[in-house]
Amino acid sequence: MNRFKTFMLLTLLTLLMVFMGNAIGGKNGMYMAFLIALGMNFFSYWFSDKIVLRMYGAVETGEYDNPAFYGMVRRLAMKAGIPMPKVYIIPSDSPNAFATGRNPRHAAVAATEGILRILSMDELEGVMAHELTHVKNRDILVGTIAATFAGAISMLGNMLQWGAMFGTARVDDEEGGGGLIGSIVMAIVAPLAAMLIQMAVSRSREYMADEGGARISGKPLALADALRKLHMASQAIPMRDATPASAHMFIVNPLTSGGLVSLFSTHPPMEDRIARLEAMTRTAPGI
Repeated sequence: MNRFKTFMLLTLLTLLMVFMGNAIGGKNGMYMAFLIALGMNFFSYWFSDKIVLRMYGAVETGEYDNPAFYGMVRRLAMKAGIPMPKVYIIPSDSPNAFATGRNPRHAAVAATEGILRILSMDELEGVMAHELTHVKNRDILVGTIAATFAGAISMLGNMLQWGAMFGTARVDDEEGGGGLIGSIVMAIVAPLAAMLIQMAVSRSREYMADEGGARISGKPLALADALRKLHMASQAIPMRDATPASAHMFIVNPLTSGGLVSLFSTHPPMEDRIARLEAMTRTAPGI
């Protein structure tokens, strides 16, 4: 269901971009915005691992540096059927973890010093299995595709705003676009809708990673307990230098959440994630 949901959301982004391109009055603007967004996000996709790891000061660790943690990741990678990723530790007390890399052969998983301290081995195993599921499902690629379309739609929205301001927009009453007011409304609503769809794609991938992590580790309740701990601890000890651009990569949102902010969150409500994991013990007791 989550795979189907991701497909439908990406389809909606595509249709929204085509609609915006037609609203502006031609395919050239749509193609230009798409190519610019594609170029920007291709760079981010190709170098995302190096960029984000450097951003958070992650230090690569090996088998002899932290044998228990490194060995855990290796066992889980074998169970997931993916190559052994590089393993990093982030010097931060805020408990969190993420995965990055353009494909399973060029992947990395990172955990903060804080998460290594507060979680039991079973809970940590569930978290790392979650991150390896992101690698296995190529979620960095999926997220990049969604970001490319959302970025192109945002650019088209800006073009439409400028066109409406200077009277060059071709959306008029005869074409059913509502004239100047319709152009301005579309320029505001379409990018907002694209951003919400992009957030929904990220949330659906998180649900899939939770399920996959529970199956790989075989410990859905341990992962649920880990999420409960991480949610509370990450709010009490926020991560310094966390940015909205990289927040979606972490297992729990490192940014402040709640209220209207949760509408734009890249992560599903923590209560729902925990409830789904607990339900797995009833619907799939053999895990």
